[in-house]
Amino acid sequence: MNSLSSFRGCVLSRSARSTSPLMLDFLAPSILRHSRTRHSSTAASSPPHGARQSSQDSGAGSSKPTYILSKKQREYLDSALRVNQAGELAATLIYTAQTPQVVRSHPHLRPLMKHMYDQEAGHFSTFNKLIAKHRIRPTAMYPIWEVAATFLGWSTGVMGREAAMACTEAVETEIGTHYNDQVREILSWEADAKSRGEELDDELKEMLATFRRIRDEELEHLDHAVENDAKEAQPYDPLVNVIRLGCRAAIKISERV
Repeated sequence: MNSLSSFRGCVLSRSARSTSPLMLDFLAPSILRHSRTRHSSTAASSPPHGARQSSQDSGAGSSKPTYILSKKQREYLDSALRVNQAGELAATLIYTAQTPQVVRSHPHLRPLMKHMYDQEAGHFSTFNKLIAKHRIRPTAMYPIWEVAATFLGWSTGVMGREAAMACTEAVETEIGTHYNDQVREILSWEADAKSRGEELDDELKEMLATFRRIRDEELEHLDHAVENDAKEAQPYDPLVNVIRLGCRAAIKISERV
């Protein structure tokens, strides 16, 4: 079983208390849906908590009213997008610092390193656009994360291919969990909407699909790392544990600062 399957199995066991198809759906990759954008339920100008849009104002072709996010839910999305942007910035800087050293000793890894970097750069661009569109404040920790990510990439690159791959494994394990949490949260909103006879607006549905797609691409990076001897890094356990702890700390700080 590859690491992606193992990861999903681990998350499934932790989520055993919820066995409905809706709550298990976050475990499977989905096709990115391109929907016509209506008004944003995440924008700062969203209707106040408790407001409900009439069926006449909901999307064309649908008789259901649109589910309006509460202030707390909008704040959750603001925080999620802020963290995601910062995390994808860090990922691009890690690969930028690692690649010259890894490729110098292992030229055959050049296409893989470029592929993973290109995907991270795409993720970063996606969240830059969402942050700007919804006028969300980026984390104030940007300068610190830039330095930390560059140092992490450089130092693990110096340690060798195995350490660089162990770094990817550690980072993507935490990021995969983080995106899963976000997907599961939005799915809970979708379930609440259905119980009210409402539906999520198209923009939020598209955001959910985007989170799923990016999560799956991040977990593919984890698979690539394991396939390229991440677990042979020395010392493996201390290195991976320190990086995972640092990722969790960075997420918590970026959510608030």
